[in-house]
Amino acid sequence: MASVHESLYFNPMMTNGVVHANVFGIKDWVTPYKISVLALLYDMTASKTTLPERRRLNKLILPLQQGPDLTLGQFLKTVEECCPQTAYAVKQRLQEMADGELKDMEYFFSTLPTPFTAFDSEAYKTSVVGLFMRHMLLAYNKLSFSQVYKLYKSLQLYYHSHYAKPADGRLSLPALVADDSDMDLTSTEDTVGDRIDREELDTTLHESELRNDNTPSSGPLSQKQAEYFLARQAYLLKNDENKALKPAALQEELNNMLKFNPDFAEAHYLNYLNSMRVQDIFLSAHCLLHYFDRLILSGNEGKSNGDEGYGRSLRYAALNLASLHCRFGHYQQADLALQEAVRIAQESNDHVCLQHCLSWLYTLEQMKGSDSTVLTEDSVKMAAHFCLPYLASLGIQSLVQQGATQGKTAHKLMDALKDTDILHWKHSLSELIEISLAQTTSIWRMYGKSTMALQQAQLLLNMSSLEQVNFGVQQNNTEAFAVALCHLAELHAEQGLYCAVSDILQHLKEQFPPHSQHAKLWMLCDLKIQFDRHMNEGKYHLAEPLVTAISALNKTEGLYRKAQVLKALNRSTEAYSVLQRLQVHCERTKCTEVVIRVMLSTAELHWESCGFSTALPLLLQALALARQHHLQSLASETILHLAFTQLMLGVPEHALSVLHEAIEPVLAHGSVMDKGRALLLTARCQMAVAGFRPNGQGQADFHLAGLAVDTLNEAAGYFSKLNCKERLRDVHYLQALLHRSLGQTSHCHKSAMLFRLLDQELQSPAPPVSMRL
Repeated sequence: MASVHESLYFNPMMTNGVVHANVFGIKDWVTPYKISVLALLYDMTASKTTLPERRRLNKLILPLQQGPDLTLGQFLKTVEECCPQTAYAVKQRLQEMADGELKDMEYFFSTLPTPFTAFDSEAYKTSVVGLFMRHMLLAYNKLSFSQVYKLYKSLQLYYHSHYAKPADGRLSLPALVADDSDMDLTSTEDTVGDRIDREELDTTLHESELRNDNTPSSGPLSQKQAEYFLARQAYLLKNDENKALKPAALQEELNNMLKFNPDFAEAHYLNYLNSMRVQDIFLSAHCLLHYFDRLILSGNEGKSNGDEGYGRSLRYAALNLASLHCRFGHYQQADLALQEAVRIAQESNDHVCLQHCLSWLYTLEQMKGSDSTVLTEDSVKMAAHFCLPYLASLGIQSLVQQGATQGKTAHKLMDALKDTDILHWKHSLSELIEISLAQTTSIWRMYGKSTMALQQAQLLLNMSSLEQVNFGVQQNNTEAFAVALCHLAELHAEQGLYCAVSDILQHLKEQFPPHSQHAKLWMLCDLKIQFDRHMNEGKYHLAEPLVTAISALNKTEGLYRKAQVLKALNRSTEAYSVLQRLQVHCERTKCTEVVIRVMLSTAELHWESCGFSTALPLLLQALALARQHHLQSLASETILHLAFTQLMLGVPEHALSVLHEAIEPVLAHGSVMDKGRALLLTARCQMAVAGFRPNGQGQADFHLAGLAVDTLNEAAGYFSKLNCKERLRDVHYLQALLHRSLGQTSHCHKSAMLFRLLDQELQSPAPPVSMRL
């Protein structure tokens, strides 16, 4: 029973999505490389290979047929990776023809089993292999005797050049192909003048300009080879950019292709995609406009759709230009292009194009920072009316994102995403399934549910894509995967698992190279993790240079990190000025999370001047804002700040009761640093409630003091995991005081010694414990 992998060999013809248009006006030549492919097909039919080897070989058939011509070494290496036995048989058969006489090559073609000469052939007449073999036999039979002799000599050079020494290896495959340029299927004999013209063309263009050791193609590309090359590279750019050609190599290959045929529209579009990789604004816009110009000039749409084909290209050209400007942040130019697309679509009564314009319109409004909820809702309704599930789902996901920032409850957002997921699975929209999972991960992370965020991220990374797998790649370089991996890196960093963070970031760097469009995600993630780690370890001189790099990627995050560094360096006035400027900006852009964090940092600045009472209104406002938007992690952190303020105001009983409300979510979902800070604050509140005095006066509650000792030991474990020596110094100081009051002399000496060692290592005066949470 034939397997799925054997469909290219046994089943009816599959073209892998390649549009066979007469692009170059030239046809496939009978080349020595194609004879090697025929030899491979012959030995696959005649030899006994295992099922796994046959499957691997069958997957090679279409790339070998439609791809650019390979050298003999490249061809044999490719086959040997799948089946060494077949590669050896092909090599032996080519050697027999190359070292023999002309009749040996003729005998090979005469004994080649095909669906038309052998009834027991395994290849169907309409299969890829059957059509290829028929095409090559017809081409060979139309050759004159002189052309057959030239083909034989080319085969000899093709074979022996593989074993030639480097000094003798000046005859390469492009030159051999140029020698065979008169083997076109359109005629059997050429005039002398035509032959000279064609040889001159091949020498000046293909041999001199396409010949490059760094490019994949070694000779002139036929129509099908060019189409296959473009389809392959476009697919790889979409699904696995690392396996595609490097931007410079692909640019050079496309330039050579366009020199031969400047009106090749598909090459201009791939050039546009390649320019987007390196963020080349001018070239990407130039290639996109050229693509639509060539599409209109080719007349393909005009022949099938009349004048509508011309108008359709114009309006979609304007729409694509608008999306291009949106990507680069040129909102004014994008708005003008979008208006032009809407105008042309309205004149043509194209509701589908209008719906795409509406989706880009609310996207543009969101990028500008405006409220686009009404536009988005209208877009979803119209997309559902015109049966456009992709646009409808995108609109719902956009509404969910807006709802999350506006304080909608979690169950409403999750219900909306659940409804879209049903739509995704129904229509097999795997890309939107990935976006939905990544969005769910971000929402849970924003709400402070780290366990749920981790689960959703793992679900996305372990999901099998519904996309058809071509060229041996999976769809794993999308923005959704980058977002999920960045969340995983940050979640592991919060728990102090920096080895795992390093592995995740290394994978991100390999999967999303610095020149790719999603590389900024892991760059910002990496910088934030490094910054937080240096701040936790008290290495402010290492954290300060990272502020500039963070600001280049995200101005808001950069300003917030700058304020943190200034506050840690005791430059309170400068830090307060930065925080005030940042708060005004975030309130205007409705960035609630950063507004709350700015309020907490401002309250900490008030603590440094003993203004605990003035910090209370800020903290209460931040708590109300966090609860209004259901931000549990920020609400718990605000409660910790309130408890610390109450402790400093002399009401430790109220502080301890408030802490009980926040300690559970912190220990369940908080970072290691948050857990350590919460336990350290709890221990201090327990010491204050127990009546503990540093000078030893008064009667202390030994039960609460013992609880405080256990709490401090647990906090020390968390701080040790992060190598947070300043916090550990505070813990050991409090432990020494507690053990002395409890009469535990040996433990007191041990804690005092640890405090002394850390104090000497840090070589910085310890800030008052009462001034820091």
